[in-house]
Amino acid sequence: MSIQKFKGVWPALFTPVDARGKLNVPELEKLVELMINQGMDGLYLLGSTGQGFLFSEEERKEVTARTLQCSNGRIPVMVQVGAMNTEESIRLARHAAEQGADGISSVGPIYYGGGNSAMAITHYTRIAEATDLPFFPYQIGGAASNDVIQKLLQLPQVKGMKLTTDKLLEIGSIANKAGDRWQLFSGADELLCQAALCGTAGAIGTFYNMFGPTCRNIRAGFLEGKVAEAHQFMLTFQGFIETILPYIWTFLDRGMALKYDIHIGPPKPPLLAPEMPWSDDEIIRMMEQIDTFNVVAEID
Repeated sequence: MSIQKFKGVWPALFTPVDARGKLNVPELEKLVELMINQGMDGLYLLGSTGQGFLFSEEERKEVTARTLQCSNGRIPVMVQVGAMNTEESIRLARHAAEQGADGISSVGPIYYGGGNSAMAITHYTRIAEATDLPFFPYQIGGAASNDVIQKLLQLPQVKGMKLTTDKLLEIGSIANKAGDRWQLFSGADELLCQAALCGTAGAIGTFYNMFGPTCRNIRAGFLEGKVAEAHQFMLTFQGFIETILPYIWTFLDRGMALKYDIHIGPPKPPLLAPEMPWSDDEIIRMMEQIDTFNVVAEID
């Protein structure tokens, strides 16, 4: 399977839920259709943004199945299958393969991880060998140590990584080690363009649900040499993220409802949705400030 499809801007897809915290299938289907109609490059399921770890195994399987049924091969789909234990991760990986996913991803060992590279390698190896799907380990903290990277490069199923780090040198170091064998995704929205300078083939992030076409156009323009525009966008985007971060779940729910009439619902506990200091009109103006850059990109 070619790994060239694993590039571009991929929303870390929200998992819409109802007031009881159960999967809201109609809203999920609306969200998937929106991402496809907007020309996004792929979908990343059940990561941090998708609250994957807060759903049961059966609920995660339902999210995967419903998304793949709805997308029906029209857009690449990668499923984050990492769980508290490796056996569950393997079951989720095999289920994703059975449902027709294009790739899988996984965080390293959590809670008991402690930066143990042997534990991370064993965990990743067993998940990688569970299917024939391209596997993209999800780098958080010690999961990207030099020892781990060197051993992952020896696994034929590993085709890249999702690098959720703000350390650009770390991204560049991994890109240099992997060469053209891996497709790397940056996982920090606020480094959308900067990470591309360090060898990433694409970006996976939360705000691409809300500003997908804008972020896609800005990144593409940056790669074509529109540096000044990307510079202004990134400063504005970073300021926006920093401003809403304390209210992120509340903002995302209300913002998606106002902008797209898609209701992602409240976050699952223990996540909280604090009351925001902004009116609906202010939220709309904040979102328009980001999307103004998309209009400029299209005119150019």
